[in-house]
Amino acid sequence: MSSPTTVRAFSPILLIEDETSVSAFVRAALERRGYTVVQAANGDEGLRQLAKGTYAGVITDIRMPGKINGADVHQWIRANRPELSGRIILISGDTANSETQALLMESATPCIEKPFRVQELISIVETTFGKP
Repeated sequence: MSSPTTVRAFSPILLIEDETSVSAFVRAALERRGYTVVQAANGDEGLRQLAKGTYAGVITDIRMPGKINGADVHQWIRANRPELSGRIILISGDTANSETQALLMESATPCIEKPFRVQELISIVETTFGKP
């Protein structure tokens, strides 16, 4: 069995984001820093990936089309993959929304507000998941 540091060092980051431009931006920024990224286009696909894979951490948009949003992904991780519950980063274009504010306050999960700069993303990823 590998230690958590080994798992983090060699495991990809799961990126759950429905906007292709944001997904491409985040993936390119992280891969340039040496991270490996697995993408999911929506919450349902993200949960399928989480159920079968090992990840260094999860970056998920809060608001996505479909039945499963970022808050649902966050809740699923806490219930089913507790080892990842401290390695989640949320992305939001709407932090003024009361549901989003409640999630952020209750969970104390880091959140990056769209639009964001590469350095802001990298800083939060390194702090939350560690360096590659």
